Amino acid sequence: MDTTDPLIEFDEYGVCNHCNYYKQYDQNQKLEGEEAQNQIDAMVAEIKLDGKGNDYDCIMGLSGGVDSSYLAYYATKELGLRTLVVHVDSGWNSELAVNNIENIVKKLDLDLHTLVLDWDEIRDLQRAFFKSSVPNCDIPQDHAFIASLYSEAKKFKLRHILNGGNMATESILPSAWGYDASDLIHLKDIHNKYGEKKLKTYPTISLLQKEIIYPKIYGLKVHRPLEFIDYNKKKAKNFLINELGWRDYGGKHYESSFTKFFQAYYLPEKYGFDKRLAHYSSLIVSGQMTREQAMQKMRKPVYEPEELEQDMEFIIKKLGFSQSEWNHIMEMSPKTEHDFKNEYKFKEYLNIVSYIISLPVRILKKIIRMILKSFK
Repeated sequence: MDTTDPLIEFDEYGVCNHCNYYKQYDQNQKLEGEEAQNQIDAMVAEIKLDGKGNDYDCIMGLSGGVDSSYLAYYATKELGLRTLVVHVDSGWNSELAVNNIENIVKKLDLDLHTLVLDWDEIRDLQRAFFKSSVPNCDIPQDHAFIASLYSEAKKFKLRHILNGGNMATESILPSAWGYDASDLIHLKDIHNKYGEKKLKTYPTISLLQKEIIYPKIYGLKVHRPLEFIDYNKKKAKNFLINELGWRDYGGKHYESSFTKFFQAYYLPEKYGFDKRLAHYSSLIVSGQMTREQAMQKMRKPVYEPEELEQDMEFIIKKLGFSQSEWNHIMEMSPKTEHDFKNEYKFKEYLNIVSYIISLPVRILKKIIRMILKSFK
């Protein structure tokens, strides 16, 4: 990592805050061996108990990328969970992504529900984000993915969502390089200012739903199983290739042609944010890559000139921008989430509400512990 992260800090030994953050996690929070296995066993037991009488135990999203693909295998074959797989088609799937998803679902004998977003609406949202000049133009896709997963869990009366997120491969991602995709206030404000169409079918999720209604009322839980195993990116890729016919995209999140262009061209060209720095740094601190290997990879161009020319023409045309409109977007001064409405203040109030709601449960647990202790 370097100072292209404007919020980076270095301690007296020259170690940045990102590395220190992972070190603290590794020393104080990371579970290994028997502790990790106990956590997995407890998680699986709870999921299976809640899944009794249902066709499925849990639900997960499948993009066709490494993490979600390996999670599908691990949850199904290693943990024995009956997993409903959901894929959200935003109109930007690469041919590779489609093939990978088909192979995984077929070979693991999984039920797949594909939700297709209204193209006019998602395109209008993506256009609005580019016009707003905020860095994270992947929010329209990501927000829809999150909202769809929660709504499908409720629809099928499932209380457990599996998430492929993990500290081993994605512990480092500067907050200045993007923004929380689940912030509905932020999304709506940008669309209100720059959008041209009404969002009639686009799936959304509010902070109140995500933090209070789904977990507190419906009892929905999100689990990250890959946190409790020795998850190695290279080994996972090789396994998927050899066992499930998976094919590599050549970059993190490149299963989406939009995300590939956004991460490999738009962010570094306009903002100076090269996400490879964060992706490789995450692998370095978890011992999956050396700094020398990462520096060698960084010397390679993110895009080959001919490929960039083809992708740029395709993306700009599909988004409905003229060349002059796109040039203007690239020349606009960068903005952040602070230039638009966001949920920062609302989140503070919601944290208080959440604490009040959970207080009786915490008091009851404390009383039970005291009673049990008195009988010892």
